[in-house]
Amino acid sequence: MSGIGEAAMVLAAGLGQRMRPLSDARPKPLIEVNGKALIDYAFDRLREAGVRKAVVNVHHLAGQIVAWSKRQASPDLEISDERAEILDTGGGIALALPRLGPDPFFVLNSDSLWIDGTIPALQRLRAAWDGARMDCLLLLCPLDRTVGYDGKGDFAIGPDGRLARRAEDSGPALVYAGCYLVDPRLFRDAPSGKFSMNLLWDRAIAKDRLFGLAHDGKWIHVGTPQAIAGAEAALRE
Repeated sequence: MSGIGEAAMVLAAGLGQRMRPLSDARPKPLIEVNGKALIDYAFDRLREAGVRKAVVNVHHLAGQIVAWSKRQASPDLEISDERAEILDTGGGIALALPRLGPDPFFVLNSDSLWIDGTIPALQRLRAAWDGARMDCLLLLCPLDRTVGYDGKGDFAIGPDGRLARRAEDSGPALVYAGCYLVDPRLFRDAPSGKFSMNLLWDRAIAKDRLFGLAHDGKWIHVGTPQAIAGAEAALRE
């Protein structure tokens, strides 16, 4: 396999604690919005983008996601088993790295839910990728394009697309939208075991190699059972 974004890692191992009691009986990726599992929205995006291989990590109620995976015709799908220990957003990718190939690959949260603008977001990420300058390119959403999100944002973006952690005086805030392109080289010297991607993002920021792309559609945050109704209304619109 070769080419930017022909492989993808889909993060589906989380406990979904804020989604309780719904997540007591099923993993959050399989909770439905408008009659469709959250993870199916993510995989629709991957198929539209021509992704050929996906790796899905599992932990909480893992058997349900394994069963779901066996019903998928495409892309080629492998399970990365974290039932013994959940490895967080960074450790989970590091474990699966040998399966993802040498080229930049997509990472999606399995509950990522967005409405595309004129050009699909994954296509825009591919077009914006510049491996000479960047190790990671995050999809970010302006606050006024979010649905169901009540935070203050995560990053500030410079005129050249480089990212910094959001500060009160660092310009308009952007929200991390649960999707990015990353080069495997970012995982060189990564710790073993459990760790957050925030560690590697901060390393990339220190080297001026973390970039962002502002989403031109809407990003829908489905963090709690109460947020489902708002997400369904946004999708219907």
